[in-house]
Amino acid sequence: MTETTTPETRLWTPQGFREDEWAHAESADALSGNGRFILPLQAFLDLDPEVRRSAKERLGVLLQPGDQLEKIADLLDQLSLVALVFPAFSDGRSFSKAELLRGRYRFEGAVRATGQVLVDPLPHMLRLGFDEFEISNPVLLKRLQEERTGGLGLYYQPAAVPEPKGPKYSWRRVRS
Repeated sequence: MTETTTPETRLWTPQGFREDEWAHAESADALSGNGRFILPLQAFLDLDPEVRRSAKERLGVLLQPGDQLEKIADLLDQLSLVALVFPAFSDGRSFSKAELLRGRYRFEGAVRATGQVLVDPLPHMLRLGFDEFEISNPVLLKRLQEERTGGLGLYYQPAAVPEPKGPKYSWRRVRS
């Protein structure tokens, strides 16, 4: 098993920092041990369907930006977690995958952001339905320790996490 997070990486959820129950694994061999494992897409797809069903609570998949979400669309009921990689600030393909997971496919498991999770995109990630974040950026770690997530106070577009309607206009959404 190969650990892809560094000792400086911490798991943050909207409820605060917590211990990570999941480990990144390179192959399905990890499932023979105890614990919960995030497998690369191909390792997940190569699993026997019965193994996928029986290991659902212990099984997550890691999607790189170039991986096709459609490959797991019919298998989402066999997953507890989907981890989406952000390799660089300029690569937003995982934002689209999160929107599709929550909007089109109605995935109810955990959606995790991993990789280059930075200060500015965090509020947008929360609105798209990300539940968990592997944080290694020192600026973001400090801000989250101070319970500052940032963001704007007014939104005009709908998202996976709905905002309450404004006082008179259906298009005006105000952060609560």
